[in-house]
Amino acid sequence: MGDDTRLRAVVELAQAMAAATSLPDVAHAAAERSRAAMAGSFAAVSAWERERGRLRVLVNTGELAPGEVRFPADESYPIHDFPEVTEFLHERWSRGGEPQAWLETADGRRTGPSGRGGPGPAQIFGGRAAALRRRGRGCCVVAPIVLHGRAWGELYVARGPRAPVFDRDDTGFAAVLAAVTAAGVVQHERLEEVRRLAFTDPLTGLANRRAVDARLDHAVEEHRRSGTVISLVVCDLNGLKRVNDTHGHTMGDRLLERFGSALSLCGAALPGTLAARLGGDEFCLIAVGPTAEEVLGAAREVCRRAAELELGDGVACGVASTGEAIGPVRSARRLFRLADAAQYRAKAARSAEPVVAGRAGPEDVVVRLADTVPEGSDRRTFRGRPGPAPVSARGAPGPRRDDR
Repeated sequence: MGDDTRLRAVVELAQAMAAATSLPDVAHAAAERSRAAMAGSFAAVSAWERERGRLRVLVNTGELAPGEVRFPADESYPIHDFPEVTEFLHERWSRGGEPQAWLETADGRRTGPSGRGGPGPAQIFGGRAAALRRRGRGCCVVAPIVLHGRAWGELYVARGPRAPVFDRDDTGFAAVLAAVTAAGVVQHERLEEVRRLAFTDPLTGLANRRAVDARLDHAVEEHRRSGTVISLVVCDLNGLKRVNDTHGHTMGDRLLERFGSALSLCGAALPGTLAARLGGDEFCLIAVGPTAEEVLGAAREVCRRAAELELGDGVACGVASTGEAIGPVRSARRLFRLADAAQYRAKAARSAEPVVAGRAGPEDVVVRLADTVPEGSDRRTFRGRPGPAPVSARGAPGPRRDDR
């Protein structure tokens, strides 16, 4: 392969890295582009999971051997079987060397960056040669992927038994491809950090209001399309101002953090539920799929755990679910109005139980209260209005009402 062709392959890989939006996309683009650029029959990208001491395969591309899948759920190997990822990096690259690669053949020949035998005991590489033979491959090039001066994983490209064996120029080219892959991984990590900051509450680690709006809009569309039950639980933490005034804001933050942990734990009982802090002393759960009764059970557990916190005075909790008789839900705003109205009634009644919109009888006061708010108004407009008598979570379903 000529220099111009290789340069073009590097540019194309860099463009693919820039277009990737997730780690699987990065890994797949790196493996597939590298396999094509090096005329390989197979390629894989793996990541070093330090906490597990394993090298986990993220993607396999090309001609797959029996038992190999494109995106394996958990194909991983003990990291001590891969000295080229661990030992050699720490011994050589810490002195300022550039990332390099190794060549291994099915008959046991190996070549390291210097042109001599690769690092590590012979039995390790004997195992790799055996793996090449077992999977019907003739040779491979292994190029560690290095981020921030540390090994992150490796790029692996193989050829079939009848194809020409990789040479030293190929190992150098693989090192370049691995470096471009590393740049793609760094970009992914930065994007993930931006996403995390954009959609995460910094104090509690829960989702923030921006994440709630995005999730709820998507859920409402899914509900309108397929009838999937969506439920919103809105919680107002009682006593935060008193804690701040009496014990200071540090203790107030501690109360928020502890309640956030309790909310996350309760939400985890409902698959796919999002736990979030809306701001100040307001929190919520968004459940998509679980029944209204299952959501009510989780909300009751939230109330119970909040009442047991060392600080604060429990929580006022309101529930709105399309599994209840609340009428058509065509917008996230209406579901919020219903949950807010239920939470408002819970707070006014000092209820230790959640209040559920649509459960208090044929003329459900919570639904009526929510529907007195004009479309487009602030979600708390009904606060301060004279309202009907307090309600509880129990009661017969009320009539359906049109969305406004």
